Amino acid sequence: MLLGSAAMMAAMSAPAHAVDSTYLAPAWLPGGHLQTIYTSLFIPVPAVDYRRERLELADGDFLDFDWVDGKPDAPVVVLFHGLEGDSSSHYARSLMQAVREKGWTGVVAHFRGCSGEDNRLPRAYFAGDSEEIERILRHVKSQHPAAPLYATGVSLGGNALLKWLGEAGADAKMLVDRAAGVSAPVDLTAAGNALDQGFNRQVYTARFLISLRQKALRKAEAFPGTLDADAIRQSTSFREFDTLVTARLHGFRDADDYWHRVSAKPLLKSISVPTLVLNARNDPFLPANALPVPDEVSPAVMLEQPDNGGHVAFPSGPFPGNMRWLPQRLLEFFSDSGG
Repeated sequence: MLLGSAAMMAAMSAPAHAVDSTYLAPAWLPGGHLQTIYTSLFIPVPAVDYRRERLELADGDFLDFDWVDGKPDAPVVVLFHGLEGDSSSHYARSLMQAVREKGWTGVVAHFRGCSGEDNRLPRAYFAGDSEEIERILRHVKSQHPAAPLYATGVSLGGNALLKWLGEAGADAKMLVDRAAGVSAPVDLTAAGNALDQGFNRQVYTARFLISLRQKALRKAEAFPGTLDADAIRQSTSFREFDTLVTARLHGFRDADDYWHRVSAKPLLKSISVPTLVLNARNDPFLPANALPVPDEVSPAVMLEQPDNGGHVAFPSGPFPGNMRWLPQRLLEFFSDSGG
């Protein structure tokens, strides 16, 4: 889907780091909660036949990559998934199918412990692991050194990618040609507080914590003395879990310290790679007043903030809907040298 003439004119007249979105939500699916939940659970997405690759790491751990192989030297799209996501996530399959149809190469890079098998070390993954982002990008680039590399991060993976882009600055251009963050919670304090209240806590947080607690309890059993299993079993909020597990495993004081230190928002001004930052203003995971504004980003960053779309959803079309808009928008941005 190409930008319409009106949207193109608006983009040309807007600042270099802001653009009016072409996204329009279906009239039959109103509101951020419905758009988020219905899209993730009920919109059909294609099955994707992946080729799995395991990368053994020097620290004794491993990373699993699920590949969609394209034409020789075709552009490569690497996807960093969201919290407890993987290559079977609805957004991963929809993007990888679109990549395949374009003849490009795609790869879903699983964070540690997210590929269907627990990782081996007393650590997991978190929203600001810049070293892991660079490690993954270097590996992908080594497999396709002559191809353009486009990086996409979704939700937690989006924050981690944007944080790395800001920290790396101009050096990121040696690995990545273009990048996109989709529904990235770039202000993790605002996102954590939002997810720990009311409906969000009862639905989204409760669902995430089912698998997060299970993984953490297996870590506690495998590495005695590392984690407090009894406290983990009783945790019912992200603040509690991130204090008990994420902070403990990765060297932060508590959830507040973790959220403050790894949020990507303060680093958006340092990004040099052309980057799309796409957030719906009705995303239940991040309040609209916490979204970045043009003064908070570098000229290399394009902000796109449609009024609707939910969290990593952006459904479109007549009932029962489809997920075509998001992958089309991403591939359009990667393909268009003008953004």
